[in-house]
Amino acid sequence: MRRIDLHCYPGTQEWISSQGPYVEALGTYWGKEWVAKSEEDVVADVKAAGVEAVLVAFDIEAVTGAPPCTNSYVAALRDRHPGTFIQAWGAVDPFKGEQAIAVDEPALNPLFETIAGLSVPVMIDVGTTGMGAGLPGGLGARLEHARPLAIDNLAARFPALTIIAAHPGWPWTDEMTAVALHKGNVFWELSGWAPKYFPASLRTDIRGRLREKMMFGSDHPSLPYERILREWDELGYDQSVLDLVFHANAERVLGL
Repeated sequence: MRRIDLHCYPGTQEWISSQGPYVEALGTYWGKEWVAKSEEDVVADVKAAGVEAVLVAFDIEAVTGAPPCTNSYVAALRDRHPGTFIQAWGAVDPFKGEQAIAVDEPALNPLFETIAGLSVPVMIDVGTTGMGAGLPGGLGARLEHARPLAIDNLAARFPALTIIAAHPGWPWTDEMTAVALHKGNVFWELSGWAPKYFPASLRTDIRGRLREKMMFGSDHPSLPYERILREWDELGYDQSVLDLVFHANAERVLGL
């Protein structure tokens, strides 16, 4: 079975450096040493898992001053290893130097008009984050900016925009389910969460009413491929569901 990973970070020093003051908190959150790997080792990890990955750029320079893991960096990584990295998500920060806002704020309309006009998809995180988790004030990160209802508003405003919600969206998983069911232009990838911790209602919807909406993502290297793929297998879905989640939905919606 083909496996397309829609949410794979480079895991190299460029990516680690881009996280600035959050590095220590992320290591604690994920319970592992948060250190860089060489490009060769990252490629080997992805190949060994039998995965075709979509890389994710990372840019929080506006709030931390950390150097971004740039769009050109992930694009070059993709181009050097086309059999391993089949595409890449670019990171866009339209308000560098200004306060972060929710994605459905009208001030961002020109950005999403441009994205929709280019007929390219956008990926938006939902739910809690390891960024600043456990630190005083979460280092300023506000979870309300990642509520799924912001995606609902955005999808209603831009019906031609294909939106991929990233992560299970906890503690608003039911809210994200409602958005995915209601908005035909919203899809959902479940990276950054061990499958054994998926809520019961989400497990049911993956094989039921959301089977043509769900896609696979890992959040590599946050979760090792060995664990996340094993736990997906342990959920007990039949092959028709796994085919949709791991490749067919991404092929149909994103042309991968």
